[in-house]
Amino acid sequence: MEKLQPRWAIYPGTFDPLTYGHISLVKRALDAFEGVVLAVAISTPKVPLFSVEERLDMAREVFSDEPRIIVEPFDGLLVDYAARRGAGVILRGLRAVSDFEYEFQMALMNRRLHRSIQTVFLMTDYKWMYLSSTIIKEVAKNGGNIKGLVPDTVLTQVYARLVGGR
Repeated sequence: MEKLQPRWAIYPGTFDPLTYGHISLVKRALDAFEGVVLAVAISTPKVPLFSVEERLDMAREVFSDEPRIIVEPFDGLLVDYAARRGAGVILRGLRAVSDFEYEFQMALMNRRLHRSIQTVFLMTDYKWMYLSSTIIKEVAKNGGNIKGLVPDTVLTQVYARLVGGR
């Protein structure tokens, strides 16, 4: 694991599954940062649909053409991981005001733990404001169409896992 520069951002999440909302945020972050590490959480209070290896594989495939995006797993405290990686920024996306309270609390705790690591919030592109991995899974599980909300490779895997393929 090479040491990153402070102008790299860590974008953490479960990415279960990766959506176009996540992808949009990462690509927009490349305008502000030298690179982005998509940090896929190993431990999560959620029950993931996909294993960490499957989530890593999907994300690596989606971002395979962009050398400034690194996809890797992380475990433990996010700020400790960011410090080990040498990243100066934790990137978080905000969809709506309801996201802000939780994210603000986490940012303040992270700042208390590691004062040198900043949290930067990016607003989600308006066309993805309603989108979450949870919604994707619910819609697919109930027979709805998620095409155009996730990359085709992810779409295939979601349908295969939830409804036995399409």
